[in-house]
Amino acid sequence: MKKWLIIALLVTACTLLAFHSEEPLTRATLGEKLFFDPVLSLDRTISCASCHRPQFAFADTSTFSKGIHDKLTKRNTPALTNQSGRPSFFWDGRAATLEEQAKQPIISPDEMGLPIEEAVRRLNADSNYTQAFRKIFNSAPTEKNLLQALAAFERTLETANSPYDRYINGDDHAISAAAARGRLLFIGKANCNNCHSGEDFTADRFKNIGLYNGTTLKDAGRFDITHDSAQLGFFKVPSLRNVAVTAPYMHNGMFRTLREVIVYYNTPDALIHDGIKRDLSLNTPLNLTDTEIDELEAFLKTLTDDRFINQ
Repeated sequence: MKKWLIIALLVTACTLLAFHSEEPLTRATLGEKLFFDPVLSLDRTISCASCHRPQFAFADTSTFSKGIHDKLTKRNTPALTNQSGRPSFFWDGRAATLEEQAKQPIISPDEMGLPIEEAVRRLNADSNYTQAFRKIFNSAPTEKNLLQALAAFERTLETANSPYDRYINGDDHAISAAAARGRLLFIGKANCNNCHSGEDFTADRFKNIGLYNGTTLKDAGRFDITHDSAQLGFFKVPSLRNVAVTAPYMHNGMFRTLREVIVYYNTPDALIHDGIKRDLSLNTPLNLTDTEIDELEAFLKTLTDDRFINQ
């Protein structure tokens, strides 16, 4: 029996057991079952969790994730934690709600490849799912309540239990002295806080950090959605919470480590000198020393929630 079929059968069996567990059935718990169920992919081989892997803050460790038939996605899979307050989703911001976001991987031919109408038909053909939807929504499965359930689960993926959180709440020993110096660099000399601000370390804006040159780096990002030339090469600024476990980095996964990311920001021209419409704030080198780069990396690692440490 093929490996993917065995996995699919195991996931289905676990889903059936979960429906009959003692756990209260809510929109979020139903959404969780759907999130891990390959029923939402065309050939029933992958689920949302295949690309958004729980142990890595619901990101992936591959540069590009594999969809059905081993098709590669166009962009690196972003983390799904701390998304409940975001005003837009995906690297290009094409979805305005978590419900819209939940739909796109299901119907994408490069990901799960299943028309949403077929997804609804499958759920209506499953007595366990129909009973669950009627209990929660007082309705049979529909496109609307399917996406509501998935989004409800994703809204539970908030994290605020990291060494950094304990540090700012008064525990001076929660992070190392090097990480504490890195925090000062983050909000000072390194200027990270300009884009990665707020409690989730994102200003929820779109920025061009120089990773578009029209030749070797051709992904135009936000421009493909807005067709506004001023947004050529713009991508959504991601949250930095749990960033230490979500490598590789950037929309194209071109950086394998946090240190590579910091080194790039330190002197962007040393790696990509021909970026088009790069943000002016990156035109001057940061002049971070090797020690300061180490300290900044140490600080970023303190943003990892305890649930993802030592996974």
